[in-house]
Formats: sequence, structure tokens, C-alpha cells
Amino acid sequence: MTSYLGTPATAPGPPGPEMLRHTLRIRRDPLGFLALMRDRYGDVVQFPIPRPPTYLVADAAGTHQVLVGRPGGYDKDTIQYRSLSLVTGAGLLSARDEQWRRQRPVVQPAFHHSFLPEVAAVAAEESARVARRWASVGGPAVVDVEAAMMDLTLRVVGRCLFGDDLRGSTARLAEATLAALTVVIKRSRVPVAVPAGWPTPANRQLRRSLQDLDAAVARLVGGRRPAGRTLLLDLLLDQPGWSDREVRDQIVTFLVAGHETAASALTWAFWLLAGHADEADRVAAAPERARWVADETLRLYPPAWVISRSVVTPDRIDGTAVPAGALVITSPYLVQRDRRYWPDPDLFRPQRFAERLSAEQRRAYLPFGAGLRQCVGRDFARWEMQEVLRDLAGRFRFAPVGPAPRLVPAVTLRPAGGMLLQVAPR
Repeated sequence: MTSYLGTPATAPGPPGPEMLRHTLRIRRDPLGFLALMRDRYGDVVQFPIPRPPTYLVADAAGTHQVLVGRPGGYDKDTIQYRSLSLVTGAGLLSARDEQWRRQRPVVQPAFHHSFLPEVAAVAAEESARVARRWASVGGPAVVDVEAAMMDLTLRVVGRCLFGDDLRGSTARLAEATLAALTVVIKRSRVPVAVPAGWPTPANRQLRRSLQDLDAAVARLVGGRRPAGRTLLLDLLLDQPGWSDREVRDQIVTFLVAGHETAASALTWAFWLLAGHADEADRVAAAPERARWVADETLRLYPPAWVISRSVVTPDRIDGTAVPAGALVITSPYLVQRDRRYWPDPDLFRPQRFAERLSAEQRRAYLPFGAGLRQCVGRDFARWEMQEVLRDLAGRFRFAPVGPAPRLVPAVTLRPAGGMLLQVAPR
């Protein structure tokens, strides 16, 4: 093993010169780089970064240990979540463990299983609205499915969690979200970021985006009205002792994370159906297959493609000593495309989910994370996806336009330049 600034390395990994040679690839194709490092050095890779010592954990068992096996042994004090908190504040997604334990019981009732049929009903209504717009063209049309899904999922989140369909503001909110997250991802990829207060173009863009998001929060809080059930907005505003800032951070967290992740997954689902017309026909004929399509899409294109943790107490992962203070990077994308767990891992085969997964596959399937910090909106997103796929695949045929879009691993997995598909009524 080598050493970094006098600290002995504990796992194999690329030497400094090799890492430098990959600088451009790390920026343009981080998933390809991580896969290369796993294939070259094994399931636990240490990068030549001394502060903090930085590791990639690439297998299912090691990932499970980090996310599930040692509660309290790992935390979200990482550059990934610190950068994200510039947008969401200390909301549920980026909160440190102590904060999260205080927040989770407050928001949990808004995602109770008894509420899921309402999520499906709202998703069906919003799908019907999209279908009317597409059908009004009167024949085959080329549409940006990503933009349509961003609008749809924002409206579903607005109606289901806040009692407001965000009418007239979804396009601006979607743009603000993507602009803010673009700045976030850039900051997370540099060792020393420019202070947020400096008037750089990126910081000005971030401030404009935050103004739009804060305006949405003001609209939701100011427009609060009684609903047939307790909304997330009610839970937040009625929580004793919570400051306006704490309420704001949760609302922005669920506005941003609640729609951008679902929109990403739905976008890739329609891309996959466009390339597999036979499967789209099966969904149209047997709508229950939409669940398999949703689950297989989440396997191939997990929105949360990378999950990082800081090491609170020393650990051994796959026999490798990992010191306290280290940064650990895991990747659901890598694990979910690993042939050790999934036959023909890069192929779109929804039939995989027709039967119960093996214990090993269940451990290797984590599109919503795993363990205590698993996404609170997991079932919300799955029901929403299934309903949208069922409705729109039943009404339209999809076909690719041009070559496959380039995959952009930003905060979520996005297609470069949007997702243009030909849409034709059945």
C-alpha cells in the first residue's frame, strides 16, 4: 500500500498521477470512472486524497454495511450534502443524524400508506392533463418528455403535500430547481469552492433560483387552506417550536427532491418503452405491468446514483480498515448493474420483478437508499410512477428521436438536452 501525506493507505487504489490523468473523465463521466476503478482495484478503492481519506465501496455487502449495518456509524457530513444544503437548508434530505431524528417523526404521517391511493388518483388526473395536451396535436408529435414529467411531478407534489397545484409556476420552479442543482453539483466536484457570498455568475444564478423557491414557499404558506386530510404543510406549520427557517427548509426539500427524482425516473422509463415497443404494448394491455417497468427503470437509472457518508466510528468494510473521518462513496447505479447480482445487468427486462427477488438481489436493489435514512417518499414515488406509466403508455406509443441521449450524472441522472420522443395516440 502507498501513503498519502504520511498516512498509510488501507485499500488499493489509483496513484496520484493516474488520478490526474482521469480528471476530465471524472467531470464528464463520473459513473464510467467509478466503474473503471472498481474493475481495476476491487470492491473497496481508496483514492489518493488525504483529507479526508476517500473510499469507493462498490459491492452490495459493503454498501449494505455503510447504509444499514451500523446505525450511527456513518453520517451525512459530506461535501455532497453540504453542497445540497445550499438549496434545501437543513431539510430532511441533507440533515445530520441528530437533526434527522427530530425531523423524521414530524413528516412521516404525510406519507402513510393509507394516503397512497390519493397519490395515485392525483397522478392519474395529472397524467390525463398531459394526455389531453399531447392528443390535441392530432397525430404524431415530438415532445420533450423530461419537461412534461418535471411539470407533472411538481403538480403532484404540490397537490398531495401542500394542497396547491402550483398552477402557472411549475415551469419557473422546475427551471429554478435545475439551475440551483447545477450549481450544487459543480461545487461538490471541486476541493475548495468559491464562497457562496461572492458575486460570481454561478452564485448569482443560485441566488436567483433560491428567490424563486422561497417565493414558492411563501405562496404555499400564505395560501394554506383546510383539506380533507392533514397535509405535510399542516404538519410543518403546526409543529411547536419550529422556526420559519426550519419550515422553509422542509418545504424546499420536498419541492425539490419530491419532483426532480420522480421526473428523472419517469423520463428514463418512457425512453426505455420507446426502445421496447413490445413492452409498451404489454403495459397498455395489462396495466399491472407498469409496476415491473417502474422497478426495472429504477434499477437501470436510479435517480440517486451516488450516496456518500462520513465515517463516525472506525469500521472494516470487506476486510478493509476505514478510519473515522473518512469519506465513503457508494453507488446504487454500480451495484444495480453488477452482473454478480443481476443476469444481463444492462438489459431492460421488467420481467425480473414479476417474482420475488432473491435475498442477494434485495440487498443489491437500493434506488431509494437503504436503512434508517431510506427515502421517506419511496412508496409515494413508486405509486406515482406506476400510475403515470399505466395511463400514458395505455394512450400513446413512444418512439426514439435520434441517437440515445447522453447520460448526465448530476444530482440525479438526467439526459443531456432533455428527452425528445415521438408521441402518437394508440
